[in-house]
Amino acid sequence: MFTIGEFARHGRVSVRMLRHYDAVGLLRPARVDPYSGYRFYEAGQLARLNRVIALKDLGFTLDQVRSIVDDEVGADELRGMLRLRRAELEAAVAEATTRLGQVAARLRAIESEGHMPPQDVVVKSLPAVRLAELSGTAASFAPTDIGPVVSSLYQELCARLAAAGVTGFGPGLTYYEESPEGDGAILAHAGMIVPPGTAAPDVDFVELPPVARAATVIHRGPMDEVLPTVQTLAAWTAAHGHQATGHSRELYLECPEDTSKWVTELQEPLADQDHPPLAD
Repeated sequence: MFTIGEFARHGRVSVRMLRHYDAVGLLRPARVDPYSGYRFYEAGQLARLNRVIALKDLGFTLDQVRSIVDDEVGADELRGMLRLRRAELEAAVAEATTRLGQVAARLRAIESEGHMPPQDVVVKSLPAVRLAELSGTAASFAPTDIGPVVSSLYQELCARLAAAGVTGFGPGLTYYEESPEGDGAILAHAGMIVPPGTAAPDVDFVELPPVARAATVIHRGPMDEVLPTVQTLAAWTAAHGHQATGHSRELYLECPEDTSKWVTELQEPLADQDHPPLAD
């Protein structure tokens, strides 16, 4: 038999927790010395302890845990419950990680206020391009709204192009406009630059006209952390007396599997002014 300290060590719990489980009748010691009051446990009780801890981690109350373990839930059923809880926790971690990234991006935007380096922004002309594209509506420009829409559009677009035997396409280019549905919704066009004559079923092909002048800036890193770069471009455009016009674009120059190494050019078309277009 094990002392309470040994049993706590083998079960990876605290002695205090074991005493509490004894007090509430959830896990009684196998024997209590009538003179010293010392508690002793058997190795077989580790199975019940494992179930108690697992069910607590699933979010059940101690009363619910007692009811479940006393009804002798089978290992297969308990395993299924744990897998479900693990999936829920993984989803929560992923959501929290995304939110942390967004908070970090917002913090960088705040810290960079008043320090927008003009050398980061380049004004140039943009050539006409032919795009194979799919479009979708996002509720807003918030990363949690726009990101999943654009990502799913590109997955579907690449799958359709591959199924049609189209190769050598890219890079990707996304442009945005206000959705005709209103309420602040955004219509996202996720496209791949393709050569003339490219065709594929269930894919839209559009010709984006050339842009005489566009303010551009390079963003390095994942797109859910693009906020500081977006605001750098907006602040520069306003500070230099320019007027944005047309649809903003994102040209994905490098998109490795590690999104922290992405390189994206943000492009903001500018209204014509009294000077000729700049060369590419």
